[in-house]
Amino acid sequence: MARSYVAEARRRGLGSRRERIGPIVQRLAVEHDDAAIALRFRSDVELLISVMLSAQTTDVNVNRVTETLFRKYHGPEDYLAVPVEELERDIYATGFYRQKTKSIRGAMRVLLEEFDGRVPRRLEDLLRLPGVARKTANVVAAELGHAQGIVVDTHVRRLSQRLGLTRNDDPVKIERDLQRVVPRADWARLPHLLIWHGRRVCIARRPLCEECVLADLCPAARVF
Repeated sequence: MARSYVAEARRRGLGSRRERIGPIVQRLAVEHDDAAIALRFRSDVELLISVMLSAQTTDVNVNRVTETLFRKYHGPEDYLAVPVEELERDIYATGFYRQKTKSIRGAMRVLLEEFDGRVPRRLEDLLRLPGVARKTANVVAAELGHAQGIVVDTHVRRLSQRLGLTRNDDPVKIERDLQRVVPRADWARLPHLLIWHGRRVCIARRPLCEECVLADLCPAARVF
């Protein structure tokens, strides 16, 4: 279990989570005004495929694979028109290629059979697609302008804990904690802001507290 900084925030008199979340989002939005999803795609289907491929690998690696993949495959039917082994070869470099191929083909089949070949916007519909768990569904929905939850990846989890926004370690519980205090209008952009801040400043092993715009709001600042 990660250390909880919720009590530390109270001890330092930094204010409640609700009081701090506004300034946190505002400052990060200025500091990382270029924060956005790193995956490259040109359509809803390409977005879905990219996010599914991103499991257990880097966005850079996914973009390298999809640069070629998306020239070959366009609509959902294209992923079902080739032999399984061919699609496996085409996504091999992303890792776990057999399971990802199975999930992609299953998801494309459901898109064609139940959603007229279109990527649905509702979270409950996205979760019906094979291989699409809550994190993937949240990413896709948010990028399509219909955020219904908050994406919790390793950066969001770590920074939410360090900022004293949650005392939980489970992504589902962290998302619930964030939803209670983050304005719905910020559900889509907060994960991008935390991810970029986690990569650039609040680095896992050596957070640069002296350079952090959130230092006076963060109960973990100067503690490491």
